[in-house]
This record gives sequence, C-alpha cells and structure tokens, in this order.
Amino acid sequence: MEQEFMKERKILPLVLSMSMPMVISMAVNSLYNIVDSYFVAQLSEEAMTALALVYPVQNMINAVAIGFAIGINAVVSFYLGAEEPENADRAATQGFLWNLVHGLLLTIVCIAVMPSFLGIFSKDETVVGMALAYSNRVFLFSAVITSGLVFEKVFQAVGKMKVSMFCMICGFVTNIILDPLMIFGIGFFPKMGIAGAAYATGIGQVISLMVYLLFYMVKPIPVKIKRVYLKPEKDMAAKLYGIGISATLNLALPSLLISALNGILAGFSEKYVLVLGVYYKLQTFIYLTANGIIQGIRPLMGYNYGAGEKERVREIFHTTLMLTAGVMAVGTVLSWLIPENLIGLFTSNPQTIQSGVTALHIISLGFIVSAVSVTCSGALEGLGKGIPSLMISLFRYIIIIIPAAFLFSKLLGATGTWYAFCFTEFVAAGLSYLIYRKHTMIKLNG
Repeated sequence: MEQEFMKERKILPLVLSMSMPMVISMAVNSLYNIVDSYFVAQLSEEAMTALALVYPVQNMINAVAIGFAIGINAVVSFYLGAEEPENADRAATQGFLWNLVHGLLLTIVCIAVMPSFLGIFSKDETVVGMALAYSNRVFLFSAVITSGLVFEKVFQAVGKMKVSMFCMICGFVTNIILDPLMIFGIGFFPKMGIAGAAYATGIGQVISLMVYLLFYMVKPIPVKIKRVYLKPEKDMAAKLYGIGISATLNLALPSLLISALNGILAGFSEKYVLVLGVYYKLQTFIYLTANGIIQGIRPLMGYNYGAGEKERVREIFHTTLMLTAGVMAVGTVLSWLIPENLIGLFTSNPQTIQSGVTALHIISLGFIVSAVSVTCSGALEGLGKGIPSLMISLFRYIIIIIPAAFLFSKLLGATGTWYAFCFTEFVAAGLSYLIYRKHTMIKLNG
C-alpha cells in the first residue's frame, strides 16, 4: 500500500515530513483571520470589536467542521493501517455526507441566533450592526467549509500533506488579494467595508474546495467517496461521531471560554473585550506550529495503531512532545521581545496596545507547559480515545480557567483574567499527563 512509509520510516524524519506541510497549512488558515483583522482594523476600533464578538460563533462553526473531520481522519487512518480499504471508503463517504449536513444546519442556526447573541455583549448599535454585516455573510459559506475539511482530512489520512498545504494556500492568496479590493472598493469593486472582508474569506474557502476537487479527480488517492456507500450506517456513524463529537467539543470549548471571559471583561471595559479578541487572533498564530505538528501525527498514530505498531506509537508521542515544547518556547520569546509589534497589528490606540502587551506577557508564561496538554489531547484523538481527550480540553477551557478568571478578576481586576490563563496551563498539564498515562496503558497494552 502507498501508506507503508508510515510504519517504516524513522520517527523524527517521519513526524517532520508529515507535520511541516501542516504547519504551513495552519499558518495559512490562521492568516485568514489575521488578514481580515488587519484590514478591518483600518476601518475603526468598532469594526475590530465587531470581529471579536463574532469570533466565538465563527470558531464554533470551524470546531464542528474540523472536529467531525478529525473523526473521519482517525477512522480512515485506522482502516488503512488495518488494510481494510472498503471500510476506509465507507468512512470517507458517510463522513462527507454528515459534514455537509452539519454545514447547512450551521448556516441556518448561526444566522438566526446572532442578533440575540450579540445583544448580550454589546449595546453599541454601530458595533452590533457591523458584527451582523460580517456574520450574516461569512456564515453563508459554512457548508463550503465543512465539505472542504472532509477532503483535507482524507488527503491527510493517506499521507498527502502537501496537497492540503497547496489547497489552503490557494484559498489564502485569493482572500488576501480580495480583502483590500472588497473592503475599500479598489478598482471595479464596490466599497463594502466589513461585509467585503466576509465575502473575501468565503470566496477564498470556495477556491480551496475547488482545488481539492481538482486534485481528487486528476490525481486519484487510495480512498474514494462512492455513491454506493452514501446510505448512513449505524455502526460507521457511531465510530465517526464517537471521535468527532469529542474533537468538536475540544475545538468548541474555546468559544464558550471566550464568551464567558467577554462577560467578565465587559464589566470593566469594552477595551478589554477587544484585547481578548486580539490575543486570540495572535494565539492562533502562536500555537499554529504546535497544532500543525499535532495534525501531522494524528494519521500516524491511527495508522500505526491499526497496524499493531504499538512501540512506534509511543515514540511518536514522545517526539511530538519534544517538538511542541520547543516551538512554544519560541512563542514565549516572541511574546516578550516584540509584544508591541504584535498587538499593534490590530490597533493604533496606545492604551489598548499597552493593555494588550500586559496580557500577552502574563499569558505567555504558560505557553511552554501547555505543550503537554496539547500533545496529550491530540495523541488521544489520533488513537480514537475521544472522551479522555475531551476531558483534557474541559480542564483547560472550562473547569479550571472560568472559575479562576472570575476569582482572580475579583482580586486583581481585569489583569487577574490574564493570570488565570497561566495558572490553568500549569494545573492542566499535570492532569493531562495523568489522563494520557491511564488511557494509553489500556490502549497500547490492552
């Protein structure tokens, strides 16, 4: 089989070869929001605040799309390792069907709830109006996102990481070209403001999907989406959703966290809501290398486990932990060396920049230790252990940080919220390692 290299190559070169295209893909994906935010910031601080308020819902859509696609990736990888190609095709086909349905439902539900959702966090009619102008357009492309991510994870499952990288870059280049043209009305484009940013993002996602389809038709891969397997099957749905729901919740929990923190920070000033929104834009970029490595090793974990290569699974985990800790150390250094430059990408207000620098300095103290939680959670997903992975995310995003943020903000004001991030990463790292040890002993030795 074409995927034999996953259980034959040396671990470090294998992890790097699978991860580096995903690191670039993650960088490109995070730049969607970074580029939108950079150009929107040229409009006004109200426009940036509008994006910050939409971000949790936008992140939730991505969480559903990516999370279920992770389930597809894990199941397809396992069947390929077990040399069951028909089941791999069945998983890919039914996964595509379900994720398309998810996209259509998300479009309807998210557009319907946005007015009420925004009203919870802001009474500024200008901010709410801009947020609706952006969200009502960008959410129209939800089905495109969910469909594209199925192809992304299937290509990754068969080891075609460079295809994912190329398709993502095509969408990003489209977005970065269209953003200024559609926001500011350059050339024959009308001036659309924040709505232009939404259209540019959506069109970029359409281009990515079209390029995936082109590769799928012109350069066949071992896994096929076939009409004969479109009828949903209970057992296959259980496998896909068993991993996909947990992975989705893992990715959706940050949205719940941001909403909760927005509620705490809004009690001090909307300036801190903007700072939190800017931080999460930067965090996506800072964590992208670590997350890219995790994306790269998921199919390796699933394939080698399916093939019975348990020792290789252990080696892949330890190599990944070493690499993610290293890249997070770089993120920490950058957060201390050039914080003004990073925050200044999104606002020119000196007070907001200073508040953002303070937040980044404090939060970044937990970056390196967070590698433990990130690696344990991703490795468990690759092994099909969705519930333990979800437990790690619950500790990081709900159980520890929200009470800590509430308590610390009462004691230290808005700054206390930033200390809650750092505190949480240290506690969650210890719990994550214990969870991983417990469940991989069962998984790898049982």
